[in-house]
Amino acid sequence: MTGTYEHPPATNLSAAISNAVVRLLADYTGRGPTKARTHLSDDFIAVVVQDTFTKGERSLVRDGKTDLVLSTRKAYQQTMRRDLVAAIERLTGRTVRAFFSDNHADPDIAVECFMLAPQDGAAPSTPA
Repeated sequence: MTGTYEHPPATNLSAAISNAVVRLLADYTGRGPTKARTHLSDDFIAVVVQDTFTKGERSLVRDGKTDLVLSTRKAYQQTMRRDLVAAIERLTGRTVRAFFSDNHADPDIAVECFMLAPQDGAAPSTPA
């Protein structure tokens, strides 16, 4: 890579990304997930978080209002988009080309995915 930016080792980068996503989720929703794991690939980052719902959201899910909780979470994710992308770009030193986010209610799992721009002018990788 050209320039002065030095990438941390993958395990440190994974931990830093997980911590940033957990922190942002807590800032926006009032409660962060209790588990987070970041998966790194050449041009793709996926952060899987678990146990994200607040006590109130869990109550709504129990009462059959899952669609309401999921639509509210989708709104949070759209609102957090700018901050999530900025954190990934800061930590990786690369541009985020696309951001994808979704939640699942039972079990309480969410995913934040980032497709990165090619590094050093390389052609974008394509899925197999």
